[in-house]
Amino acid sequence: MEKRNGGGRSGWYVREAECEADTAAFASALAERVEPGDVLALDGDLGAGKTRFAQAFAAALGVPGAVNSPTFTIIKEYEGGRLPFYHMDVYRLSLDEADELGLDEYFMGDGVTLVEWASLIEPILPPERLHVVMEVTGATSRRIRCRPVGGRYETWCMQLGLQPEEEAEA
Repeated sequence: MEKRNGGGRSGWYVREAECEADTAAFASALAERVEPGDVLALDGDLGAGKTRFAQAFAAALGVPGAVNSPTFTIIKEYEGGRLPFYHMDVYRLSLDEADELGLDEYFMGDGVTLVEWASLIEPILPPERLHVVMEVTGATSRRIRCRPVGGRYETWCMQLGLQPEEEAEA
């Protein structure tokens, strides 16, 4: 198994989302920036809002129809939006199983990839990506932590007004 996440690692950035609409707005803002080959690595506890984030992201891409978590199908491909959207849920996969699936074909494809439970396969994620972690802070509020891996994603965090985690906690 080849290890491909050798890129430089930046610090974490934070955004507070007071309600579901704030989370959806953030997902939409990210969708406006994506280009073919971009990867969002999404993590968070059950019920943190990963699927809702993916739905808002897909809607902002113009993906028609319903977007559901691919928990049992592993990968769902959506066409018809600004870019093809590859939505993955790797919760039920081992690292070896994920590597055998050839996910890099999606990562380097013509669309944008969003991987739920991405930390489970971090060694095979592409060297540049945006890692997004959703944390429950209240009934509808979330703390969204982003770790850009690659300069392009670092620029996104700054453009979107995310605060470096150290400053957000000060």
